[in-house]
Amino acid sequence: MTILATDAVVLTGAAAEAKIADVRFGLEADRLVPYLGPELMRLSGEPPVPMLPETVAAALHAKAPAPSRIRTNMWSVAQFIEQRRHRKTLVGYMAEIFAAPVAPSKLTRWLASLPLSLIVDTWYDGATRAALNAAGRADWIEVQGVTRSGENRDIWTKVYDPAGTEVLPEAADAAKTVLYKPHGAVTPAKNFLVADSDYVEVLTEIDIQSPIPEVVKGLRTTRGFVFVGCRFHDQMLRTYARQIAKRSAGPSTAIVEVANLTRNELKFFAELGIEVVDMPLARAVELLVG
Repeated sequence: MTILATDAVVLTGAAAEAKIADVRFGLEADRLVPYLGPELMRLSGEPPVPMLPETVAAALHAKAPAPSRIRTNMWSVAQFIEQRRHRKTLVGYMAEIFAAPVAPSKLTRWLASLPLSLIVDTWYDGATRAALNAAGRADWIEVQGVTRSGENRDIWTKVYDPAGTEVLPEAADAAKTVLYKPHGAVTPAKNFLVADSDYVEVLTEIDIQSPIPEVVKGLRTTRGFVFVGCRFHDQMLRTYARQIAKRSAGPSTAIVEVANLTRNELKFFAELGIEVVDMPLARAVELLVG
């Protein structure tokens, strides 16, 4: 059955299962880009690190109490800490919060085995890096978004090889798989885009695509996206997804339970022409991976 919700196309029942089969084929054929979110951690049991910006805000607030008006906003709490206690303190807190290794999910391990040209992973953990290394692969490169705080050069990203060594940006052009972490990650170098100040210049430039790596811009032109384990209930999350998926070939699909979505999320999917598969994540992964 296909229904409309706030003009977003939502697939249920047999139509949803058929779409999952199409998604699997698209991934295996390298015609889709996985866009991964932190809810994938649920597939491996109780998450050892926070799964939402709001829970990161709470963890930061526990380390450095923030004013009540901002304490549920991750970006504002991080900015408060940076201003009051220095950038190094903020990075240290984030490294502590995300110190526990996250086991790669069944889906992440499967994706690591595919000949995918691009994987986008939007959270701060290192599960996808771990999955690629566990697959015994040496043909991939990680591109991470980095803060411009303390930099005296025009830089938006840094590039790392499978061992975690920083390499020249050109290395991404020769890689079989590019792992793109737009907000940074705890591994291998504790890069975190998390404070309001981290995003000031990024959001100023993102409409003209300057912060998006050239390799990502090139690969998306012949591919669509599949959004898995992601939420877009905050404007910041929607802005990044919109710009990363911009000018992609499509089609794009989101796997999510519609009952949990906000009206803004449904409007966002409609705006980008993303079909929504209304299905529990565990069931979708079972159909994808087998």
